[in-house]
Amino acid sequence: MQLTRFTDFGLRVLMYLTQCRDRPAAVTIPEIATRFDLSRNHLVKVVHFMSQRGWVSTTRGKGGGLALARPAAEYRLGDLVRELEQQGPLIDCREPPCALDGACRLAGVLAQTLQAFYDALNGYSLADLVRDPTAAAIIKLHRAA
Repeated sequence: MQLTRFTDFGLRVLMYLTQCRDRPAAVTIPEIATRFDLSRNHLVKVVHFMSQRGWVSTTRGKGGGLALARPAAEYRLGDLVRELEQQGPLIDCREPPCALDGACRLAGVLAQTLQAFYDALNGYSLADLVRDPTAAAIIKLHRAA
């Protein structure tokens, strides 16, 4: 399974924000785009999506920026990936119509394994992802700001 860039960017933003609580300046989308060499326009969409779900809080205007809405330990990785991916079933037996529809177990097996994937990811939190050496690397990125 390959995750979308949207999910990749969303996870990078969340990881970056875990280390911003002691910073005097707010974290901004242009800053994150520069640090990770990502498209600012794509990040705007990702941050908007995450703010609608209550994952990040945003403040507009001079001195505004982004922050995590909750402690990093409260974000479960599987839940984040499921929402960011907005993935439906891995296979759609109706389009194009399958001659085995109704007599095949493939869709059920794939659904079961996809659920197992999310369950396994939920064994980790955002806080788990940013333990050292990741936290130290993120702090270095902040200092470059």
